[in-house]
Amino acid sequence: MSNRYGYNNVLGLLAAFPDEAACAEHLAALRWPDGITCPLCASTRHFTHMNRPGKYVCGDCRKQFSVRKGTVYEESRLPLRKWFLAAFLMTTSRKGISSLQLAREIGVTQKTAWFVLGRLRKAAEQASSRAGTLPGPVEADESYFGGRNKNRHTRDRLPGRGTANKMAVAGVVSRTSGQAVARQIEQPDRATLIPFVEGVTAPGSTIYTDTHSGYDGLSSLFNRLTHETVNHSAGEYVRGKVHTNGVESFWALLKRGYHGVFHDFSQKHLPRYLAEFSHRWNMLPLSSAQRVDALLKAGIGERLTYEELISEPERGYSRV
Repeated sequence: MSNRYGYNNVLGLLAAFPDEAACAEHLAALRWPDGITCPLCASTRHFTHMNRPGKYVCGDCRKQFSVRKGTVYEESRLPLRKWFLAAFLMTTSRKGISSLQLAREIGVTQKTAWFVLGRLRKAAEQASSRAGTLPGPVEADESYFGGRNKNRHTRDRLPGRGTANKMAVAGVVSRTSGQAVARQIEQPDRATLIPFVEGVTAPGSTIYTDTHSGYDGLSSLFNRLTHETVNHSAGEYVRGKVHTNGVESFWALLKRGYHGVFHDFSQKHLPRYLAEFSHRWNMLPLSSAQRVDALLKAGIGERLTYEELISEPERGYSRV
């Protein structure tokens, strides 16, 4: 993806998009690279530009629409310039950015910043769902999110790793493309992990895991996969090409964001946080400007109202 501005910092972004008109023009170019299409009647014939940036009148249905119509930015009173800045901060902050910090950076309330981040995470979630399968070889692993066992009161501490009452997550990272997929799962067992790995991995891939029992029988159930394991419990972490260092690096970054920036992920919103971190990880080879474009474009064709965000039911996953 190309970007004619090529900025790599906040000052560059603000210089590239000095006003609402510049932002609306750029969002329109991302949305309609082959010419404007009316989001109401799908006409491509004739449009009249109104005085307000990004506003049009369709020559066929005669209805007004804006470049925000049918996107996560629809019905937002925030200037597009603040949306662009929020997208920049979200995509360039390796461990994420909290709503409190974003509120200070773009000059809005914490509630508004939280809603902005929720919409951008919705965009990232849709981008992740459209990514397709990962090329092999790949690494797969599972992890848990919740309170640290050492921070619990002595009487409440759990034996072992203390995974009880925590949310389970499965992840796969491709060694070829560097891309990652992470999903909240109900249980880290064979019935869950094997279909997940099989579903996000390209045919004929080699897959590396640890010796977790949830991956037992992976290659026999899905002959298109070659499965090799490394035994962490025996102190074995690397055996030639057999290791899971890539996916563990993804977990390390995600947990630094969890503990250091957000401090908690609710079970209801965990899938969107996973999508945010996966999308940002997958954009590592891109420039700052390309990352902003990728996130802005992912928000086209999606909607998320505040009522939907706060009233969403739990996703139905029981805590492990």
